[in-house]
Amino acid sequence: MKRNNISTTSIFLGKTLAILALLCTMAGALAQNPRLSVSAPSTVGVGQRFSVKFSVNAEHSNFRAPSFKGLNYQGGPFQSHSSSMSIVNGRQTSTFDISYTYNFTASSEGKVTIGSASCVVDGKTISSDPVTITVEKSAGNQQQARQQQNAGQQQQQQPQQQNANISDKSLFVRAIANKSSAYQGEEIIVTYRLYTQLQVRQFQIDKLPSNKGFWSEDLTDESSNPQQHQETVNGQTYACYDIRKIALFPQETGTLTLSPISTEVSAIVQVQSNRRQSGNIFDIFFDDPFFGGSSYQAVNKKIKSNSLSINVKPLPNEPEGYYGACGDFSVKSSVDTKKLKANEALTYTLTISGKGNIMLIDNVDIQFPPSFEVYEPKVNSNIKRTSAGVSGSKTFEWILIPRNEGKYTIPAAKLVYFNPHSKTFVTKTTGSFDIDVAKGDGTSSNGSATAKNNVKLLNNDIEYIKTVDPSLQKTGHSFFGTPLFWILFLLPILLAVAAVLAFRKIRKDNADLGAVRLRKATKQAKKRLRKAEKFLADNDDERFYIEIYQAIWGYVSDKFTIPTSQLSSETIQETLESRNVAPQVTQTIMKTIGDVDFARFAPGDSTSKKQAIYNQALQMILDLENQLK
Repeated sequence: MKRNNISTTSIFLGKTLAILALLCTMAGALAQNPRLSVSAPSTVGVGQRFSVKFSVNAEHSNFRAPSFKGLNYQGGPFQSHSSSMSIVNGRQTSTFDISYTYNFTASSEGKVTIGSASCVVDGKTISSDPVTITVEKSAGNQQQARQQQNAGQQQQQQPQQQNANISDKSLFVRAIANKSSAYQGEEIIVTYRLYTQLQVRQFQIDKLPSNKGFWSEDLTDESSNPQQHQETVNGQTYACYDIRKIALFPQETGTLTLSPISTEVSAIVQVQSNRRQSGNIFDIFFDDPFFGGSSYQAVNKKIKSNSLSINVKPLPNEPEGYYGACGDFSVKSSVDTKKLKANEALTYTLTISGKGNIMLIDNVDIQFPPSFEVYEPKVNSNIKRTSAGVSGSKTFEWILIPRNEGKYTIPAAKLVYFNPHSKTFVTKTTGSFDIDVAKGDGTSSNGSATAKNNVKLLNNDIEYIKTVDPSLQKTGHSFFGTPLFWILFLLPILLAVAAVLAFRKIRKDNADLGAVRLRKATKQAKKRLRKAEKFLADNDDERFYIEIYQAIWGYVSDKFTIPTSQLSSETIQETLESRNVAPQVTQTIMKTIGDVDFARFAPGDSTSKKQAIYNQALQMILDLENQLK
């Protein structure tokens, strides 16, 4: 009996937990939200250039990058935007992604943690997960360490050398801008040039300027080493290396200042030997530099560039339709078809190409016919960043669905930009397109589709007032977070807790077999008496007396926890007397037991006698139950 109860409870508990897991999965599916993800390498070497990219899969605002403490900033954010939409068999699917990419290097070994970025989507703030990057000693640094160790050993074996100092005139870095005054949005190219009269072994940029007030694009060619050339400064000839080049696009007006760049350079310096002269003619002779009385030593020096001030002028009298494009651009457009049926799709493509801040162009003035359904454009960028500056193209693709038949015109697209060379605003336009829309599925004979044209006609009429409940729903309403959601979510948990508590109670109650038998004694006895009553009605004497006998003896065995093998009239009488049962009740019980035993083996009794035996047994159980309460 105990095993069956536990098994049933376990099955119930298992089903409850399965339902709970299913509802939690459904809740997770309903609660899917836009994501802000981050990608970065798990391991980098000291001095190695790497990128950290944050991606958002939804339209958003207020993007905030985390702190990049422990890393050397090299450029960014470089923003890219992509979206696509397709319609297959009337079903629309779309993807959307905006990414922000930052470039860094690490200067020391250890672990660097990049915190969470955040942005706002539909009024809610979402965040990315923090990531940890392990910075290891690079192969180049290990080789340099071995070289320094060998140099140290050789230095111990050689006479003491003088400390080598690098003059600021023999090694320095300059920030050079191609212009000191520019219009807002105009491209400025800044070159950081290293000047040296020494042999440079290596250099590493420790700190980049903040570029506050500018949009920056890195023009440095990381695939090749800087090329050497010569320049003369103040009558001195220097070997020069362009160690970094960036394009800046001022976003504010006024005087903007670029902070200095910090660089650590390792150079080879000739130093004089400190050999102690003893006056010996040979020591004096060989200490002469002509005979190699000096050596060469690698010396590290940290240097900073000069700061730059740029005067940014405001644009003169911005015309209508100007959205910030600055440079020299061209624009063209095309459609994939000029003839189609209503409710079919066509693709309108607009391509802007040229030189300037093309990556910042995201708005073009196009007035599509009002009866066309217009979807968000897919944007493809092909941006080139060379030493000459930023150039390339940006392509917008709109999917248009005309809902009504007829002849329509897609007007010319207009791009307004400022040309800093001519110091004027320029307007470039594309050609227009005549679209012939034939009658399609779902259009009426007068050429109007039921959905759009009805709305158009109602602009000049009064809409019919509905008297029924409109059953309005809030736009964007989500099932997640509603009271019904929490009820469905918490109900399985409460049921599971109740099931566990019930299971524990059943297990505890069933642990005491005596108590179980005591609770079930009266129930089992009455059950057998009901069977006996049925057999009495059917005149089945044998089964009648068996049920009466088992009802009495089984009740006594369970009530007094007496094993069946030890049951006897004497045992029952002794037990009743030890329990202080009233003597008259004890006498009645013993008489009933005797009458039943006699009747079982003396068949042929009348119905009235069997009824008396039944009543006597029932009364005995009731009397004993009352005595033991």
